[in-house]
Amino acid sequence: MDIGSKRQRPLHIPTRLSRSRMGWSMQRLPCADRPELLDLPDVDPAALQGNLEDLARVNRLLGGIQLSERALSRLFASCTPGDTVRLLDVGTGAGDIPTAMIDWARSRKIPLEAFGVDRSVAILRHARDAGPNLGLVAAEGRSLPLRDGAVDVAHCSLLLHHIDPPDAVPLLAEMARVARRGVIVNDLVRSRIGLAGAWLLGHVATRNPLTRHDAPLSARRAYTLAEMTDLLTAAGLRVVAADTFLGYRAAVTAVMP
Repeated sequence: MDIGSKRQRPLHIPTRLSRSRMGWSMQRLPCADRPELLDLPDVDPAALQGNLEDLARVNRLLGGIQLSERALSRLFASCTPGDTVRLLDVGTGAGDIPTAMIDWARSRKIPLEAFGVDRSVAILRHARDAGPNLGLVAAEGRSLPLRDGAVDVAHCSLLLHHIDPPDAVPLLAEMARVARRGVIVNDLVRSRIGLAGAWLLGHVATRNPLTRHDAPLSARRAYTLAEMTDLLTAAGLRVVAADTFLGYRAAVTAVMP
């Protein structure tokens, strides 16, 4: 990655976003303040591996990868043909989505370099299995070790719902700082179908203890599309598109105003 000096931009966080999510959301769902096990230190390695495999399976079979590819193709339209596109995946997890994007771009003869960052060294150990084409760095999403405009696109998947609004806005602003062309946020959408699907995943589709605990909680912590738009706007971005899948997940594309 192109590491260099960083320039911090002042943020204006609207009052309704500077309070807790309970303070500005239309409805805070029960138990949404509980932490997800994935976010806790000293997670059992075997359980973590199984959880990352479950998430990769959901991304592959239930629209996660397709949504990111659709959003990325929209931002590719502004790139010069033949130029190498640089993608940063924040909170990369197993690295399955950026790896899929590399394959997708290669099939279309689009030169793509992808890098993943995650604050968890334990998770990055598993992400190395994604393959040699994905560069990996341990870093905090709100303080990326990159110069301004170091990449074309900054992307995150299944990250935003882990973060409350006062921290989400600086995260999105930091992603905007390092991205020349745009930001993609791929995440769960708070909805009845999302809650039902998470219940099924946690009770039927897996025996992994992390997934069984975190799936329903993730659905409760998820933002609505309107809330995602508010957060991106507060971070200084302009939303240009929102692609959805089965009403439970969306990829929101935003650019600089």
